[in-house]
Amino acid sequence: MPLTRILAVDDEPFNLEIIEELLENDFDLKMASSGPECLSVVEDYDPQVILLDVSMPKMNGYEVCTKLKENPNTAHIIVMFVSARGTVEERMEGYSVGAEDYIVKPFGHEELRLKLKNLNQIIIDKENLEQQVEEATSTAFNAMANSSEMGQIVNYIENIALINEVDILAQALVSCLSSFDLQSNIEFRFINDDPQHFALRGVCSPIVIELFDMLKSKGRLHEFSHRILVNYEFISLLILNMPDHDQDKHGRIRDHVCFLVSVTEQQLKAILTRKKLERQETKLNEVVDMVHSKFHGLMDLLNENRLSNEAVFKRLQEELEERIPTMGLDEDQEIFIYQKVDRTIQNSVAREDSVKNVKAAFQEIEQDLAQLLDNTNRT
Repeated sequence: MPLTRILAVDDEPFNLEIIEELLENDFDLKMASSGPECLSVVEDYDPQVILLDVSMPKMNGYEVCTKLKENPNTAHIIVMFVSARGTVEERMEGYSVGAEDYIVKPFGHEELRLKLKNLNQIIIDKENLEQQVEEATSTAFNAMANSSEMGQIVNYIENIALINEVDILAQALVSCLSSFDLQSNIEFRFINDDPQHFALRGVCSPIVIELFDMLKSKGRLHEFSHRILVNYEFISLLILNMPDHDQDKHGRIRDHVCFLVSVTEQQLKAILTRKKLERQETKLNEVVDMVHSKFHGLMDLLNENRLSNEAVFKRLQEELEERIPTMGLDEDQEIFIYQKVDRTIQNSVAREDSVKNVKAAFQEIEQDLAQLLDNTNRT
């Protein structure tokens, strides 16, 4: 696999030397010492990732990134800002101009390599998913081309009621938003599991994931530049291209987006509840099967013992009836022996009555479990 092409841009030669020392053996690396030089080099070199210093004279990193993203020939290049500061405001400013990631100076070798590894995976995923996403997007556009905005929303609500999988629900929301010409990133959060991320292009960039994490508990709506982030309990949605040129449409779309996230969250909760009940039903079925198996195994064993005891008592009675008259015993002695045997048999019969009680108890347990399972299935 070819080495990832990286352009490092910094006005400090010492910083470029550090980056060169860290990366030259593992990446195809080129250097630029200013914003204008970066813009002149980038089209011929065609880097896949640009490490862009924020604070530079003449043209700072934000200005350089803005020009890169405005140019159709360079808009696809992944930009990672390199800065000595990393506040939420600065990260949001970086993302507002189109950056995909952010690293704060001073950084360690492993931190930089890990971020570049993640960005490289994004490049691979984008290439692999591009054709599939374009086909899916085209299908979504054609299906909703003739619908009004409210018609699209109603159609979406009707469709998601039939969805039983989390990832399909997320893709349905992405497709619905794309029918409004909106590019979106989504985070689904779960109580006992890691969040999942979805996007129109298949993957969310690291800086988007960081924004989700930083802002998920900071209020319902965040608007910056031509983007809007909507937070609900289990879902966060980031729209990348709100229609700022039309304020009426902007307000209408914002209301639509909030409503869509709200109904999607209700369906997400329903899916998670359904899956929880399915897991409970499976476990209950396992318990019913286990009790049934143990019960019938015990009954088989007890029946074997009962039949064996009956056979032993029968042989004992037959032998006594044959031998006692030949033993020369007094009548009192014979009566004593017969009574002793009778008491032993009666005690055994009493124990068999206890076995019947055990059997009845197990049958009652089986019936209760079957009733509980039936009630679960009905709900």
